[in-house]
Amino acid sequence: MSRMVLAEQAHIVPIIYPQGSSGATIDSDIVSMKNASHATIILTVGAQAGDFVAKVYEADAFDDGDAAIACVVYKEETTNSDQLGDRTAVTAADGVTTTTTNNIFYVFEIDAEDLTEEYPNIQLKLSGLDTTTYVSAVCILTGYAYQGKDQPTEIA
Repeated sequence: MSRMVLAEQAHIVPIIYPQGSSGATIDSDIVSMKNASHATIILTVGAQAGDFVAKVYEADAFDDGDAAIACVVYKEETTNSDQLGDRTAVTAADGVTTTTTNNIFYVFEIDAEDLTEEYPNIQLKLSGLDTTTYVSAVCILTGYAYQGKDQPTEIA
């Protein structure tokens, strides 16, 4: 049986530290995909009183996400569970509308080849949040030419 040690074979970037929403939107840190071929974003949702929309954007360096992009998502919308649903295509226009269930998560999959050449970075944007929603997100970058835990920072 083979094993994967994420700390050695991937680059893990916290993009939204655990927080309650103080307004209607939360924008994650921007992450560079210049050195990686794939990104997995895990969005966790704690307590919430209403649904909201999550979209992945491509971005140039040090700028807000410029355009929403299509991607793939796997949803876990049952409270306190770890069984992901089926692979679902997400359109750039729609993003993902969350369910109002507490303690759920979403896994977004993004390939670098799907980004526009001049926009090699990604950003997760949440909108329509109520003030009682708690979230966090981590981006896991894979597909580096050179592996190891000593990868350069990818926060753009």
